[in-house]
Amino acid sequence: MSCWTRVKMGTALAVAAIMLAASPGLAEDNYDLVARYVLETVRAFRTAYVLNVVEHIREGGIVPKEDWIKDAHAIPLPAQFVKAAGADLESFEIGLIGLTPVYKSNLPRTQAESDALQRLTSDRSQKVVSFADGNQFKAMAADVAVVQSCVDCHNVHPDSPWRNYRKGDIMGAVIVRLNKHGK
Repeated sequence: MSCWTRVKMGTALAVAAIMLAASPGLAEDNYDLVARYVLETVRAFRTAYVLNVVEHIREGGIVPKEDWIKDAHAIPLPAQFVKAAGADLESFEIGLIGLTPVYKSNLPRTQAESDALQRLTSDRSQKVVSFADGNQFKAMAADVAVVQSCVDCHNVHPDSPWRNYRKGDIMGAVIVRLNKHGK
């Protein structure tokens, strides 16, 4: 991921972190607003990364790889891009979850997450599902296979439990987990 891209996304996410830190007793409506802001930011940057970076540089022989850090001719996979962008955040967490993820670490962590993900994937008209879950407020947005390379990568990955994705399918969700202050 380019330094400039990380700075822009980091700045947007830092604004959300500041909003949370400056407002210890936020009402649930405010958590929902912050969560939606974060999700929209992450989704916009991820989509731009996929369409304007990943797809564009493939033509030049540079490809996304899981072990991209060891290969000077590779870039992070879109999922790694999202995780790297949120790695240094303390007030909240950004991740990807799915019902059939390549890695078990991307399974829903709680029953509430699993239920929300099932609701989100079964009703394409829902753009965001948000909910309180213990000491966290969570929101998720559908993670759609926007290009064929998303589908190809998941369908051929040796650890993938699901191999029938098609372009446009919901593959899981981008999730934000906000820690409730004072709880």
